[in-house]
Amino acid sequence: MRIAVLREQAEGERRVAATPETVRKFVALGATLAVEAGAGAAAGHADDAYADAGATIADRTAVLAGAAVILGVQGPDPAGLARVEPGAWVVAALQPTRTRAEGYAAAGVEALAMEWMPRITRAQSMDILSSQSNLAGYKAVLDAAAEYDRAFPMMMTAAGTVAAARVFVMGVGVAGLQAIATARRLGAQVSATDVRSATREQIQSLGAKPVFVENVAGIEGEGTGGYAGETSDAYKAAQAELVSGHIAKQDIVITTALIPGRAAPRLVSDAQVASMKPGSVIVDLAVEQGGNVEGAVAGEVVVRHGVRIVGHRNVPSRLATDASALFSRNLYNFLSAFWDKEAGRPLLPDGDEIGDAIRLTRGGQVVNPRLSA
Repeated sequence: MRIAVLREQAEGERRVAATPETVRKFVALGATLAVEAGAGAAAGHADDAYADAGATIADRTAVLAGAAVILGVQGPDPAGLARVEPGAWVVAALQPTRTRAEGYAAAGVEALAMEWMPRITRAQSMDILSSQSNLAGYKAVLDAAAEYDRAFPMMMTAAGTVAAARVFVMGVGVAGLQAIATARRLGAQVSATDVRSATREQIQSLGAKPVFVENVAGIEGEGTGGYAGETSDAYKAAQAELVSGHIAKQDIVITTALIPGRAAPRLVSDAQVASMKPGSVIVDLAVEQGGNVEGAVAGEVVVRHGVRIVGHRNVPSRLATDASALFSRNLYNFLSAFWDKEAGRPLLPDGDEIGDAIRLTRGGQVVNPRLSA
């Protein structure tokens, strides 16, 4: 059974979907691996390392020929899969839309969107969003530190005391929790907020101060699958008032809030940006989904009211080596969990909670109910 590993073609994408480590593991299962030349170069993996792990190195056409499973970080263009074996699996972050899914259906492949992996216990090791968000939260703090013209920790010197930076994390999912932990390790004074009341204890466990709206009816933020959901108008108004008073005192703000399938919620208004001290920094991790911060621009660092707003794209790719290691293990954990020894390949049965969640297309049809017209 042949597994193809593609070199990413999206601009700025430095990650790779398999590393020499996971190539060895797939070979041990009995698979044949073909890696596109240069696929791992930007993540620190030379072609020779893949060859030593048991893979063959070839151009894209040769790699795809006869492949039963195609691995990618960002899903390949459906138009480039015309000669792929019918029924081949495409396993990647596919950015699912109806139009894109129809392209995969027309190509005759079974498209499996790894970003739609359900947040259940047995799928934790397959969850690409969690593994990549963890790194994004860490990198967001480093990016903030790089833009901030002062130190993070309190320093007592003969020339006087340097006050600790005040860091406010908005959205306490995987990225937010890692941002809190990283900012604390750097010596900052950290506070955090979220619409999910269950995160209060998580914030406190990391040594940060929770900032929550109290005694307001209509909180609906618990959402499903571990994600945040919508909140009532009364809660939004109370949250905005609370944040406005708090954010003006902060040196650094990191926003991480996303709602699956919807534009990122607006958390910080232009007026709130203006209330911050000149030289303050905001890092918007949701900028590619519309942004949590008014005035944030994807791919740029902009200055508004003397505040630097950081909107880097594809933050996990900025840590390409570690991000690739985690992403590739997620893919291996998924495929190996469904590996059938007798068939010599992974089989995804109908009715399985994981398969039903991530399968976009099969048999030339779009089959995922989330993409129903």
